[in-house]
Amino acid sequence: MWTNIDSLDYEGAIYRPPSEARSIILQVTVGCSHNKCTFCTSFKDKRFRIKDQTTVVEDLKKAARLYPKIKRLFIADGDALVMPMSYWQWLMPAIREHLPWVERIGVYATGRAIRKKTMEDLHWLRDYRLGIIYLGVESGDPQTLAYVNKESTAEQLIEAGQKVKAAGISLSVTVLLGIAPTGRSLAHGQHTGQLLTAMNPDYVGALSVIMCEDTELDKLVKQGEHQVSTSAEILMELREMLIHTELSKGMFMANHASNYLPLKVEMPWGKADAIAMLDAAINGRVHLRSESLRAL
Repeated sequence: MWTNIDSLDYEGAIYRPPSEARSIILQVTVGCSHNKCTFCTSFKDKRFRIKDQTTVVEDLKKAARLYPKIKRLFIADGDALVMPMSYWQWLMPAIREHLPWVERIGVYATGRAIRKKTMEDLHWLRDYRLGIIYLGVESGDPQTLAYVNKESTAEQLIEAGQKVKAAGISLSVTVLLGIAPTGRSLAHGQHTGQLLTAMNPDYVGALSVIMCEDTELDKLVKQGEHQVSTSAEILMELREMLIHTELSKGMFMANHASNYLPLKVEMPWGKADAIAMLDAAINGRVHLRSESLRAL
């Protein structure tokens, strides 16, 4: 997350994937078009809209002066891929005109936004240097997806992920530990692993949920209707997920600051060692990150 950045025109807190830490961050949309996930507060203070072209052009001119050597650009906010192709067909040539040295463009997307794009659309975006799409899956378990109010089913998410891969664009998928309804933790882990296997993404990022004040999930906790997972339950859920994940190659990363046990697994070769590490942690033989050090 970036906040209080004065160089370009940023509205509210700006969120970007960890891998985009050294990228130019261009906010083209404000907020998230779905904005109904029960665990999320990221965009609750924003009403979704697309910025006017004049503002974006001014930001591109500033970026050209400020970042003449940065070769990656990330388009914010929450699910910017949802923009209609008519806007993309203006934006991507504008980026090329003002920042010709940029080699890769990244963007967050929902499953719905991807499904609405045709293969021709995705190929066009790829040819204009859209190199990676970050898809927030959260779970492959139907009951968990409905519980957290995601806008896509597991089948629709698989379809979207496979579509990105077929278009020749790198796919990075985010999954979330600790969000399953009470009693479905291992089912969430198993079904999510199976979903990842069907998608075969280039990157997987597993984060652990941190309860945020005033989210719907937090309200369920306070009402006694949702039980917060213990660190051991989170580790067992991650273990189950990893057991059921078969990737031809790529990285499975659970090294986000929200996680109790940082893992960075090169798939498929590092899977067995990672499971052994999880077993050791579950049995108390590996030190875990303390609750006070976990962060979003």
